Amino acid sequence: MSTAILTGQPVPGSSIEGDLRSLGFDVRVAVDAADAERLVAEAPCDGRVALVDARFVGHLHALRLGLTDPRFPLAAIPGAVTAQPGGRAALTRALARENSSGGGTAVAVDSLADRVVTALDADEAGVHRPELGSLIAAVPADPQARNEARQAVADVDDEAVRLKSAVKSRDGFFTTFFISPYSRYIARWCARRGLTPNQVTTASLLTALIAAACAATGTRGGFVAAGVLLIASFVLDCTDGQLARYSLQYSTLGAWLDATFDRIKEYAYYAGLALGAAQGGDDVWALALGAMILQTCRHVVDFSFNEANHDATANTSPTAALSDKLDSVGWTVWVRRMIVLPIGERWAMIAVLTAVTTPRITFWVLLVGCAFAATYTTAGRVLRSLTRKAQRTDRAAQALADLADNGPLSEAVARVAPRFPAPVAAAAGGLLVVISAAVWGGDWPTVLAAVGYVLLSAVAVSRPLKGALDWLVPPFFRAAEYGTVLVLAAKSGVNGVLPAAFGLVAAVAYHHYDTVYRIRGNAGAPPAWLVRAVGGHEGRTLLVTVLAAALTASQFKVALTALAVAVALLVLVESIRFWVSAGAPAVHDEGETA
Repeated sequence: MSTAILTGQPVPGSSIEGDLRSLGFDVRVAVDAADAERLVAEAPCDGRVALVDARFVGHLHALRLGLTDPRFPLAAIPGAVTAQPGGRAALTRALARENSSGGGTAVAVDSLADRVVTALDADEAGVHRPELGSLIAAVPADPQARNEARQAVADVDDEAVRLKSAVKSRDGFFTTFFISPYSRYIARWCARRGLTPNQVTTASLLTALIAAACAATGTRGGFVAAGVLLIASFVLDCTDGQLARYSLQYSTLGAWLDATFDRIKEYAYYAGLALGAAQGGDDVWALALGAMILQTCRHVVDFSFNEANHDATANTSPTAALSDKLDSVGWTVWVRRMIVLPIGERWAMIAVLTAVTTPRITFWVLLVGCAFAATYTTAGRVLRSLTRKAQRTDRAAQALADLADNGPLSEAVARVAPRFPAPVAAAAGGLLVVISAAVWGGDWPTVLAAVGYVLLSAVAVSRPLKGALDWLVPPFFRAAEYGTVLVLAAKSGVNGVLPAAFGLVAAVAYHHYDTVYRIRGNAGAPPAWLVRAVGGHEGRTLLVTVLAAALTASQFKVALTALAVAVALLVLVESIRFWVSAGAPAVHDEGETA
């Protein structure tokens, strides 16, 4: 149970006590600062506690933003401060020091809550202050100021601000103009009926899976239904985040569901399209797998670049300056957001093409569009990296090493490997194994090339990844591993190998996405035992080439299927264990996923 402690002189007719109760607080009244300290100590240790000035005047949503956001241990707005269990000790120390000093700062800051915030800032406790915008939060000093504050509250529509803030500050063109204008009202409808973001997220997943099943029928009616349901799934996908922001229902489980379900939905839909095409005698599994690989590699480029420059110093670049200048011109902002084909535009394109064309056309358009977007974004980031004078940190180097997903083979060789430019070694190793697979297929020369890939991947990570272009190493590794599986499956010539390869790449890609979201949540990489158990990128690549060379095509299909199941079970069980544990971070993306 959350506890709110009202301090200071009560004001007749104030709504503050009722407002706090409507937000779920058990309200207590302190007669003085010493009594407030006692009430804080008596409050349940496992609940939130807040100090609120009884003279507070402001919007209810300002109080909600300041006192109920679960993401921050300490938070404050004018006249109020709150602490979750993780910030309770800091609040107690600041309040005790304020009392022991006899309220020495009272002349400068009359509100006890604000004096405690000043003390917390002096301790560098990391107090979060939400952006209130036009919302009012104040502690008026006299009746005239109170009347003015009340008038300011009446002049701003609290609910309109709350609805507007439920929408991401940065989104794609399609989402901004075709989804958010009405999905925010769906989010409010859900909030008023007690639905949670996790329930809406699950509904979005189920809708997408039904869409994939409709596509798998291979009929025109099924394709039309699939396109409509895919858009409906995306509407719900937007709604869950808006519901979380509208009602401040952020959670660890919600972060995990939101982060992973988008990928599951999209790749399940690809599989549904491939199955539907097969109903009409058209085999597009290679295109489906290629689309999944291209999309995953695009994301790895995004993640690696951002992590490499997350906390870089002297972070300047003429290319970045030009990009900022273009973003200052209204129409260029939307054009640049659209051409990278973010999830809104991509899903809308897939839905329309599914309904009016064939799966083969859908995949080809998707591949061409994603290839253009990948070329555009990667080229821009390479230019930024080459023209930027920056010092990369140890944290960035470790994040790139974690994203690389090196297994025991690479780690063992890296100890004695010579130094060589990391991106060059990674690219050379990837080209060696993929081209060999394309030329020789599942034969022993490809296995030898895979051994070379292991050696070159070890060379790439033999030193900390702090070079200007070292962020390219993880994308090169992803392209090499996934591309090898695709080429070997395509050249096997046996029905069913490509779907098995699709399943294997999907399982491995989930492992790589899970790594990304852990790093973004400052929780580190997956445990070392898991990375070793699934072999690392180089171990899996070598194993697949050995299986292709040593087994018949039909046996290779069975082996790929078994490998996909084994990897999926390992990474899913560990991922679920981690994300539902109390220590996992609640991270919510405020920008549209590419």
